[in-house]
Amino acid sequence: MELTRDQRLFLRAQAHGLKPVVMIGNNGLTDAVIREIAINLDAHELIKVRVLGDDRALREQWLAEICDHLDCAPVQHIGKLLVLYRQAETPRIQLPKPTKKTASVAKKPATKTA
Repeated sequence: MELTRDQRLFLRAQAHGLKPVVMIGNNGLTDAVIREIAINLDAHELIKVRVLGDDRALREQWLAEICDHLDCAPVQHIGKLLVLYRQAETPRIQLPKPTKKTASVAKKPATKTA
């Protein structure tokens, strides 16, 4: 699942007041943790996950694994918090529509040659 920049910003704002509903502890990303994340995504669409480990690279790897395994989108990885989004069959969160912005090319002023 891919989100546009505007959609990610919208979801980050929505997630600001949320508390983490799942915690990845010392045992790491187990099947039980993945099941809990899936259950909470089904219930809430947008969730925060707290990771107890200090290894940033490992947290990024777990975020990618969760998103691949559960077909959800990463919204934000800030510190030890991961914010995830997966649209439900009947969405409760209305995402902003993706817009197609055309790149406007600024013309350089003509230079005079003598």
